[in-house]
Order: sequence, then structure tokens, then C-alpha cells
Amino acid sequence: MVPRWLKAAYYGLLSPAMRLNSARHRAIPLVLRRSRRAHLGPGQHNYLDGWINVDANVLSAKTDVWADLRFRLPFPSESLDAVYSHHVIEHLPDLDRHFHELFRCLRPGAVLRVGGPHGDNAIKAFVEQDLGWFGDWPTRRSSIGGRFENFIFCKSEHLTILTESFLRELAEGVGFVDFRVAAPGKTHYPEYFGNEVMVVEPNDRSDRPSTLLIEARKPMRS
Repeated sequence: MVPRWLKAAYYGLLSPAMRLNSARHRAIPLVLRRSRRAHLGPGQHNYLDGWINVDANVLSAKTDVWADLRFRLPFPSESLDAVYSHHVIEHLPDLDRHFHELFRCLRPGAVLRVGGPHGDNAIKAFVEQDLGWFGDWPTRRSSIGGRFENFIFCKSEHLTILTESFLRELAEGVGFVDFRVAAPGKTHYPEYFGNEVMVVEPNDRSDRPSTLLIEARKPMRS
């Protein structure tokens, strides 16, 4: 895990350049000739062929567009058919702004799929003292409280807790409709989300997954 001070230095130094690059892509969206589907935050190992992969890391990640996801996304309004992110939004400081940007970039009728740590199931496992539901990363912990803290905050890498009601509020608050939870490895929109995004984490138990996946649609104009 990269030290927080190093991440802060990286973003402090390079965020202005990333924001300028995002503005360039909004003004001259040549990357849209390749695809109309955006993958936010591929990191080092999750680059998706056939998608526009957007990430802030140009040192070790493979990316198509270099951008700071904390700010405006690098796409013109109503230019995308689908947006996908997996275990990204819990790292962002302003989810109201992020969901507004997702809504702005999607065409009417287009869809999003967003996944992150399942706060509802973590709370249930904690209340039931289900120690085995939790892993022992990033810090080895033997107590239920320590493992719960690991899961929710991840050494302060996670900035919020994601629950179904919270994500529904965020999505519907900016105008998304047909909000639904998807099981890991499943989708309500197979025409947009294929096998390449059907990620199942090692501890995603079928009865109580560790990843909360939500899908929603931007309404058609009346």
C-alpha cells in the first residue's frame, strides 16, 4: 500500500495537470472514437479492453485517460453509454459531486455500475460477531472490532461507508432511475456489462457478499 504522504504529494503536485487534461478531453473528445463505455479507476491490474480506462496513476497503471476522479470527469455531457467502477468511490472525498458527474456524462437511457465495500453486510457481520466474514487486511487483526475497522477504513484509505440506502440517495438525488442492487458476477444490463466486469472478490460469499454493487439508469427525455 502506497503511504498516504506520498499519495498526497503526488496529487498535490500533479492534480492541476490532470484537471487540465480532463478539460482537454471534454473539449476534444477524440478518445470517444474508441468506445462509449468508461471504466473509472483500473489501477495496475484491471485494465479493460474495449473500454476507456480513466485513472490518476500514470506511473504504474495502464490507462487511456489521465485524470483526477475527484473532480470533473474527462467526457463531454451526454457522451457515454455506460460507466463502470469497482472499489473506487469509497476513496473519493465528494460523492455528491461524483454522482452528478456520472449523470452528466451519460446519455439518456445509459447506465452505470458501481461497486464498493458492502457497509450493510459488514454491520450485520459485526453485530452477529461473524469474525470469519472479515479478512485480516490491511492490518492483521484478531478481534471483531479490529477487523471491522480494517474493512470500513482500510488504514484511512476509505473516506466513507457505502450502504444501499446511501448509494440510492446519491443516485436518485441527481436523477438516476431504476436503482437496483446486483449480485457479484451478475448484471441487470448484460447488453452493456459483459464478463469482463463480472468481478467476484475471494470473500464475496453468495449469502452475504463483501462487495455492494449497484446499477442505475439515466432516464430518457420525455
